[in-house]
Amino acid sequence: MHEIIKNYSNIINQIDYFNKKFSKTSKSPKLVVVSKTFAMEKIKLVIQHGHKVFGENKVQEANEKWRNMKEKNKEIELHLIGPLQSNKVKTALETFDIIQTIDREKVVKRIRDFIDSSQSKKNYEFFAQVNIGKESQKSGVEIQEVSEFVKWCRNDMNLNLTGLMCIPPLNDEPSIYFSLLRNLCDKNNLKNASMGMSDDYEKAIQFGATHLRIGSGVFGPRN
Repeated sequence: MHEIIKNYSNIINQIDYFNKKFSKTSKSPKLVVVSKTFAMEKIKLVIQHGHKVFGENKVQEANEKWRNMKEKNKEIELHLIGPLQSNKVKTALETFDIIQTIDREKVVKRIRDFIDSSQSKKNYEFFAQVNIGKESQKSGVEIQEVSEFVKWCRNDMNLNLTGLMCIPPLNDEPSIYFSLLRNLCDKNNLKNASMGMSDDYEKAIQFGATHLRIGSGVFGPRN
């Protein structure tokens, strides 16, 4: 068995194990295999194994990499998990099915304009990124502004915003941040919480993640 498929199968088994272990709080999360920087030759192994949900962090790179594959395989669901600049909104909406990193009004307005003008039948879905650790170098809505931002996106801009996403501070214990994000989701009637990566997805499952973003755990270390 190829090393990548062995890793992938191991992750699937681990997720299943933690779902059972934390059955009272687990939301049986969806695995988003993070394929950023990895070549399509490696990604195809996982697709051929039956996986359909992937995450990329750069709009242009993802568009070039996935365009042909998505035309051939309509079941693939592609998530943007990196920052979205307002000048990349059109390409992002043409490339991705779910954008997890909505974080400012300018981008939301561009999205609304594109959806209205394109009359696309595509059922877009969005998460707001929260700056959960209050880190100056990270993108995201400030914690105290989440409720207002969510309300504005959904009510005023009529955006299909269904969840929140976060990246906890690198060397901190993640549990407190995962618990906080899940509480923010519940408080704002949002079902989805995208949290947990290769090193901390056990804790994310325990605290009610609905989407786990795992890349190196499947494909191995990035260059």
